[in-house]
Amino acid sequence: MRYEILGDTLPVVICHLENGESMINEGGSMSWMSPNMHMQTTSNGGVGKALGRMFAGERIFQNIYTAQGGPGMIAFASSFPGSIKPFQIAPGQEIVFQKSAFLAGESGVTLSVHFNKKLGAGLFGGEGFIMQKVSGSGIAFAEFDGHVVEYDLAAGQQIVVDTGHLAAMDARCSMDIQTVKGAKNVLFGGEGLFLTNITGPGRVWLQTMPLSNVAAVLRPYMPSAN
Repeated sequence: MRYEILGDTLPVVICHLENGESMINEGGSMSWMSPNMHMQTTSNGGVGKALGRMFAGERIFQNIYTAQGGPGMIAFASSFPGSIKPFQIAPGQEIVFQKSAFLAGESGVTLSVHFNKKLGAGLFGGEGFIMQKVSGSGIAFAEFDGHVVEYDLAAGQQIVVDTGHLAAMDARCSMDIQTVKGAKNVLFGGEGLFLTNITGPGRVWLQTMPLSNVAAVLRPYMPSAN
């Protein structure tokens, strides 16, 4: 499979497949394709994995597109102004994405729910922070909000991130969500109630414009319902 990522603020990844090669995606992300791409909708792993994808912010069913009778082409576009990033997935090189980031991937890629248990006591009903884990073998594409900045963390090295700016991290990294200390900081600091603490080793991908922040900025300008 060959691919090219085009566009700046609203990018698209165009994948060129050989005969018999397949791509998986969540419903709605396919933008255009050659007429010899055959689509099959499947739970892709049974009910358990399908429900896990639902908790991770994706749809229960996935689409599998396969080139038949010769080379094929298929494109997947971003749903929000931001970035599309490719990730080479392999055993021992799993990646954890923010909820709903997975866009598409080669057929050897597996998407599952990722629960982080090392969170502040009592947060999120004790279930942990729900993210997406991508494993298996192949290239996976993820869409992030705004521009993406990458950091390589050494073992034990930490970075503190405003909640919502974490786009992805190596599965080797660990994370914890902590409350902002000090009542004055919480009430008047304007930075929210929680911060995300990420510990290496591994690479971290941070996004500059979380969709939740955009929604908060636009909320005062939206007409209120009567």
